[in-house]
Amino acid sequence: MRILIESLLIFHLSQQKYSVHESDVLILVFKRVFFIFKYNIVYDLFGARAMAVEFKYEVVERIAVLSESSKGWTKELNLISWNDREAKYDIREWSPDGTKMGKGITLSDEETHVLKKALEGRDI
Repeated sequence: MRILIESLLIFHLSQQKYSVHESDVLILVFKRVFFIFKYNIVYDLFGARAMAVEFKYEVVERIAVLSESSKGWTKELNLISWNDREAKYDIREWSPDGTKMGKGITLSDEETHVLKKALEGRDI
């Protein structure tokens, strides 16, 4: 997709006479379009995030509950498959009924291994 967008940009710039400033603006627009396609994000005309494209997840294994807030949300370490891909380690907050999630971090096996080694050397 990126190659296609870059090719379109180069073709468009070669067919027109733009000032340096106008060319910079076009490059920024094309980079923004690539970002939107790459991360499946939809923006409105003013650049505000309008909505996220649907995604699918499956909790393959619940490994541990790390903490619980006063409102019942739990911070969990789970193995999650995102969009039918290989499951990865995931740390994030979940609502009490498990239907809503907060922002979190997803780690590959390699990243989890590095984190584990880093924590082993600490006095916790």
